[in-house]
Amino acid sequence: MNKKVNKLLEQHQKLVHTEAIKVVSHVQREQDDWMINTLMLENVSAPFKYKRKKRYKTLVGQRVNLTYYPDIETVAGFEIDVMNIVRIKIA
Repeated sequence: MNKKVNKLLEQHQKLVHTEAIKVVSHVQREQDDWMINTLMLENVSAPFKYKRKKRYKTLVGQRVNLTYYPDIETVAGFEIDVMNIVRIKIA
């Protein structure tokens, strides 16, 4: 891990870091002025989400390094585990 990731992990106890994990699905949708990106990762059942102002190139098949917070989101009355990405880099 690099210095920036270590510093983030030290400052925020609930933050999690994963390296070189493969993206199997990447969906982008518009919400207000933001593009909401949702990733599904290899051998992980929870979606990973992040926001950008512009569309982003597809990450399907890429290996990425992620720093994220686990969270719970309610959709149609059901609680779903969701990971909110703070930092994403192609490995």
